[in-house]
Amino acid sequence: MSTRQAAQSCLAANDWICGEYLRTRAQELTDATIEHVWITAVSVLIGLAVAFPLALLARARPAFAGPVLGLTTLLYTIPSLAMFSLLLPVFGLSAALVVTGLVLYSLTILVRNIMAGLAAVPAEAREAARGMGYGPGRLLWEVELPLALPAVMAGLRMATVSTIALTTVGALIGKGGLGDLIDDGVQTTFKAQVLTASVLCVLLAAAADLLLLGAQRLLTPWSRIRRAGGAI
Repeated sequence: MSTRQAAQSCLAANDWICGEYLRTRAQELTDATIEHVWITAVSVLIGLAVAFPLALLARARPAFAGPVLGLTTLLYTIPSLAMFSLLLPVFGLSAALVVTGLVLYSLTILVRNIMAGLAAVPAEAREAARGMGYGPGRLLWEVELPLALPAVMAGLRMATVSTIALTTVGALIGKGGLGDLIDDGVQTTFKAQVLTASVLCVLLAAAADLLLLGAQRLLTPWSRIRRAGGAI
């Protein structure tokens, strides 16, 4: 049996690992991965844009902290099928439906971590900045946010990895990126497709986490210096 015949036979045998599947479905896998990355990136960025003012509101007005944290936590407990069903009358069967659901799920992680990061800023740093004439806006952007960045980035990493996993649920309406391939493979018992798409999801989550970790290290060089000093 030739090498090509052996490769084709793995498709006929419906093997879990099949090089011929990768060769013949490369474009399909690429398109699904791109869609997965796009949905994840848009959802996390919108979630961050919504979570930031919510966290600032909860910090500025403690009376709102409980309702904000309670609401975002409640949203995270809603099963994905129920969430998409509730949003369906508004967005229809579209990518916006999936993105909106993922944004709502990301809020509980992002809001909590932003609030935790801001709360951990030393009071001495705030007082020193005020003594130098910093107003509220400048204090926030130039002192508090940089010091809160490790906690914020940790939340962003968790939200991103979680969103990559939850994006697959979009397969319910055909907008799930790699989840579409997983769902189709399960329905048709196409083993190579299920395994390949699942592995790509795991690799995507690992790559995103490492990328954000690298960005965090670049944005917070003082944290590396502090760790190195403590190790001496």
